[in-house]
Amino acid sequence: MLNRREFLKAGAGLAFAAATLPVRAAQGGGHVVVVGGGVGGATAAKYLKLANPKLRVTVIEANRTYVRGYGSSEVVTGHVSMDDLNVSYDTLKSRYGIQFVFDTVVGFDPARKQLRTAGRQTLAYDKLIVSPGIRLLYDAIPGYSAAVAETRVPSGWIPGAQTALLAKQLKAMRQGGTFVLVAPPTPYRCPPGPYERAALVTEWMRRHNPTGKVIILDPKDSFITDATMQLGWHRLYGYNMPADYLKDLPASVQVKNSGRPSPIEWVRAKDGGEVEKIDARTLAVTTLQGVEKADVLNIIPPMQAGKLALDMGLTDASGWCPVDRRTFESSVHKDVFVIGDASIADAMPKSGFSANTQAKVTARAVADQLAGRTPGEPVWENTCYALAGSEYGLFVADVFRLKDGKIAQVSGQRYLPLDATPAQIRLAATYQQAWLKTFTEDCFA
Repeated sequence: MLNRREFLKAGAGLAFAAATLPVRAAQGGGHVVVVGGGVGGATAAKYLKLANPKLRVTVIEANRTYVRGYGSSEVVTGHVSMDDLNVSYDTLKSRYGIQFVFDTVVGFDPARKQLRTAGRQTLAYDKLIVSPGIRLLYDAIPGYSAAVAETRVPSGWIPGAQTALLAKQLKAMRQGGTFVLVAPPTPYRCPPGPYERAALVTEWMRRHNPTGKVIILDPKDSFITDATMQLGWHRLYGYNMPADYLKDLPASVQVKNSGRPSPIEWVRAKDGGEVEKIDARTLAVTTLQGVEKADVLNIIPPMQAGKLALDMGLTDASGWCPVDRRTFESSVHKDVFVIGDASIADAMPKSGFSANTQAKVTARAVADQLAGRTPGEPVWENTCYALAGSEYGLFVADVFRLKDGKIAQVSGQRYLPLDATPAQIRLAATYQQAWLKTFTEDCFA
């Protein structure tokens, strides 16, 4: 693995490489290289070709198959398999003529506008779009590490072997055992995701381990969709809603806490939920309120922009990538654009939908710049569907515009209404499943 200095040193010698690919492929077009074939990168590549079919578009991606993160918590409870998460790049290649280089970037020269891959291929570009995703800061929690995550205490927030391990551990958990989920601090990928995972595990345990319990330990006091999610927990699992949430419910919503222990518990920061350290051997979690013993421990650690963004010098002191809000062009390197979770996007959450809409706006801006046009006024959207149970859906939906140089949320009603009818709730769950399919098609087909 190259460190940052070695990475940039590798980039400095790019002009002497023999296998440089030509830039201007067609008059009126140009060559756009996209690094990262996830939601953001795939969407950007597709919509670049839709904006201008003359553009030559090349995607550099390490993996020949994309493994989708959205919906991956359903692997933990056996609703879907790991194979169900696999998405092919075939349609992007055959329908749109997008070229793929399945390799990793090991050198970057922004002055010469060139990249080098581990396979010793050099690519020159007119514009570069980078969608580097996130990296998980395992070591930020004392007692935790990448090695521990792979063998004993999985995260599974980037889908793969850890997701499968977590599913295996849940199924093997003793009757009456405790599943402890450690939620991450903000900002992090998929804001409702940790709480949806906890809900789906609770639902699974009601059927397969009815005396078991789920405990969420949180360094925060709130989360996106928190009121609607907790209302779902209350109705499905007898969760006792905190008093400060009860007082904000509309009069038409009747909630009466039983006071009895619930199979799901959310321990906020104000209640001592912040984790100080873990013991990977005993699965003991030390928090500000004491020690919690787990039978299965799932930690979602703090996050920053993916390592590639750091190596390419695209991050700032925050660990995320500063960008021009209008086009998502990097504030560090000209003609380099950073989209998706890695970017600093103000009010926009780090979600697949955000990456998708950022990719579309940036693709249009890049196509306009290459054609000598001034990009138009951007508008972005986001929708996050989540489940409190397999038939209990909820969502947050937003529209974003520029305001005083920042990306601001401008939509009105954002959430599923707290007084939604049972039919509306069930419909939201149906929408969630339909969205998984249509969203994947929009990005990759």
